[in-house]
Amino acid sequence: MNMRLIALTSVLLAVSATAPAADPPTASQELRSVLRETGSAVRGEQLFKNCIACHGQDGNGKPGGDIPVIAAQHQRVIAKQLVDYRHAERWDPQMETVAASHALTGPRDIADVAAFISVQRRDTGRTGLGDGKQLETGRSIYGRDCIGCHGADGEGNGVSLVPRLAGQHYRYLLRQLHDTLEQRRPNMPPPHPQLLDKLGVAELTGLADYLARLDPPRRVVTP
Repeated sequence: MNMRLIALTSVLLAVSATAPAADPPTASQELRSVLRETGSAVRGEQLFKNCIACHGQDGNGKPGGDIPVIAAQHQRVIAKQLVDYRHAERWDPQMETVAASHALTGPRDIADVAAFISVQRRDTGRTGLGDGKQLETGRSIYGRDCIGCHGADGEGNGVSLVPRLAGQHYRYLLRQLHDTLEQRRPNMPPPHPQLLDKLGVAELTGLADYLARLDPPRRVVTP
């Protein structure tokens, strides 16, 4: 009896060892898993300690253009960006490392840190701005091309994963506009590249400066 049990165990172990590993989830599958989580800001605060060195303790980033404001961004939007970094659908070596599975082990971690970031207060007094010379141009372009999705005041839409742009650092916004044009933002959905391709330097500058100066009330607009 014991010999037969040992033999059966050996066979099962051999089968297990040769069975193919399950495929890792795709970006869309992982995002669906994250969005099913409620997200705990309390637990997320502990995870956010890995982000403080760049984003600051309150998530207000730096006006130089490399580090965005993430405080008060929609929770679902933050989750999507983190998932995109994990799947090379958005590029930045440092963020890809921070978002990787060794730092954020799964959907719950992503949901928790996104929950914490989303409830931080945005400090508009520290927002980096442009020179203000092209504001009317930026206002006109925003009203023509962007307002339909990003909202009247650049507040975005957490339900449909549209990011808040209002109050973002001017230089960061300008860099993202150029990254989109130069195909360095693979997760940027159409029609962004097509719309931006029509704009000149002054228009891009004005658009980024206009958005940086917006300060809408915090709200989520349902589709």
